Amino acid sequence: MAAINAIEARDQLGDLLNRVAYGKERITIGKRGKAMAVLVPLEDLEALQKLEDKIDLREAHAALAEIKRGEYHILAEVEAELNIDKD
Repeated sequence: MAAINAIEARDQLGDLLNRVAYGKERITIGKRGKAMAVLVPLEDLEALQKLEDKIDLREAHAALAEIKRGEYHILAEVEAELNIDKD
């Protein structure tokens, strides 16, 4: 994966967008030597979103199954177990 600093990215944004959109590159943008963001092709983002949706759906089904089996907790019990102070 290519890497570029933020100032260079600003100056080369049009070229970077073309590399990402048409060349299907992933480009890391950094600041002071630390990676801060990544430019990715739209197809990659859509695939990631679909994967996240599948994971969310799987977790929702698991939670629903727990509720149907009576395996659920009252919020106050969870707060007490986690030592959460509501005030």
